[in-house]
Amino acid sequence: MVELFTSQGCNSCPPADELFGELAGRDDLVALAYHVDYWDYLGWKDAFASPENTHRQQAYAEVFGGSVYTPQIVIDGSQHVVGSERANVETAVAAMLQQEALPVGVSISSTSTSLLIRIDESNPVPEGAHVVLVYFQPEQQVKIERGQNAGRVMDYRNIVTSYQTVGMWHGEAMTIEIPKNEMKKKGGRCAVLLQQVDDQGRPGDILGAAQLRGDL
Repeated sequence: MVELFTSQGCNSCPPADELFGELAGRDDLVALAYHVDYWDYLGWKDAFASPENTHRQQAYAEVFGGSVYTPQIVIDGSQHVVGSERANVETAVAAMLQQEALPVGVSISSTSTSLLIRIDESNPVPEGAHVVLVYFQPEQQVKIERGQNAGRVMDYRNIVTSYQTVGMWHGEAMTIEIPKNEMKKKGGRCAVLLQQVDDQGRPGDILGAAQLRGDL
């Protein structure tokens, strides 16, 4: 599971966005890009950014004991690297893939009327884990006209548009069914994360993840 925190207004981010595009195209990863809004003051408002994305990164920073920065890549909710440092990112991703799969099996599938999230039985974790449904746009090109990246035309991948907690998991096998007529209002595609959360609501280790192939 790879999460990129990026901004169209940050001149350090384009190399990370390009590298992330490669990761997003792989079948062995779930990769999501969260655009943050705290660089908008530099002269270009990132149309994909949201306070919710910034809040998620800030919560990670509290857990990791540092401050927010871009570009940042978080791997499996448990470690982070500078997203533009290709060698370090590739090393961290390769190390992740050499380990066993994420500890809890998660799948996501679609019928004509609903989305089905299935989570396997496994050892429970303290306080349970959140089932997080993430909506994203698979690809979009943007011409940046102002700010630090003025003149660039950028191709962005797996752009998170919103996310919500849709359930709690306590170790038992479970299925969550979500009506598709509500989801289509979001558009695009979706992924599901099974993630530990501490007593302050901050994100922790990702226990499982899956991505729906194809649009809603």
